[in-house]
Amino acid sequence: MSFAGRVRTRLDLGARRLRAAALPIVQCALAAGLAWWVAHDLVGHPQPFFAPVAAVLSLGASLGQRVRRAAELVVGVSVGVAVGDALVSAIGTGVWQIGLVVALAMAVAVFTDSGTLIVAQAASNAVLVATLLPPGQSGGIDRWVDALIGGAVGILIVVVLPSHPLGPVVRQSRKALDELSAVLFGVAGALRDRDEQAAVAALERARASQPLVDELRAAVQSGREVISLAPLRRPHRAELARFAELAARTDYAFRNTRVLARRALTALQDEEPTGERLADAVDHLGRAVRTLTAQVGSGDRADARPQILDLVRDAPVLGEPTALAMSEQVMVAQLRSLAIDLLQATGLTRAEARDALHAEL
Repeated sequence: MSFAGRVRTRLDLGARRLRAAALPIVQCALAAGLAWWVAHDLVGHPQPFFAPVAAVLSLGASLGQRVRRAAELVVGVSVGVAVGDALVSAIGTGVWQIGLVVALAMAVAVFTDSGTLIVAQAASNAVLVATLLPPGQSGGIDRWVDALIGGAVGILIVVVLPSHPLGPVVRQSRKALDELSAVLFGVAGALRDRDEQAAVAALERARASQPLVDELRAAVQSGREVISLAPLRRPHRAELARFAELAARTDYAFRNTRVLARRALTALQDEEPTGERLADAVDHLGRAVRTLTAQVGSGDRADARPQILDLVRDAPVLGEPTALAMSEQVMVAQLRSLAIDLLQATGLTRAEARDALHAEL
């Protein structure tokens, strides 16, 4: 690719990232300004620097748990200021005093709650009290109020200007399912070509997939938070519940796929037989996942259901495990479990998915 082409690609990627982050940026900007105005003009604090900081931190530019973040900010500031005020007034400031203040503030914060933000805020505010402010004049109550104002403003912005609860969920669902289909295609290719290195690559890719599942679950949790705080987003509750089920099924599907990939590698390493029809079945399942991915957020997920059932109907290998070698039997069992996971992802209950699968065997 030419230099100009690379520049255009980078600009396009940057523009897409900016569009995706536009609403969080606006939320943080409004929250910071409003928090300063409330603390400075309404409450009367002369330098309420922590109010906009707390507002931005409680919102964050990414997903998740804003109410808890706001609470952690208030608790962390309170612990840091209280410990700093008490100790600095008694022992003064200096090298060992700063170390002692920070250690005790963090110890109290950890004892109170193990949240990372609480501990970090306790430590940073203890340092501020011990180094920048004279003993007895830390303005601890003011900063506690500023933290409370900032956290409350951050939550208010989410209520008044909520993000769409399904947008991040749809994006993360597609990423996770795309990766699942890619792993299945990798396993199918390794079995078909009896390529041990390809099987290793598929297994490593499957093992590295957990962050995608974690991000999907975090997106679902963030969507629930938005819906709970913003009444205008409540109509999306039922669809979000379906995505929560999809996230759970995707997690189980990845676990089964890891077992499938590991057994495929074992079979190749031990030179066990792996019939062509087994590779075809794995490939077919990968295509079913791809169909499901295309339907996420834009159609009826049930459209992927016939393709999954076609796999079972057209793959007699799934119905005759006793005639197979040990590794083949294990892989067939995983394919059956995967089929049930994916049928549930299309909207069936577990009992319905199991009955549909058995009807085809």
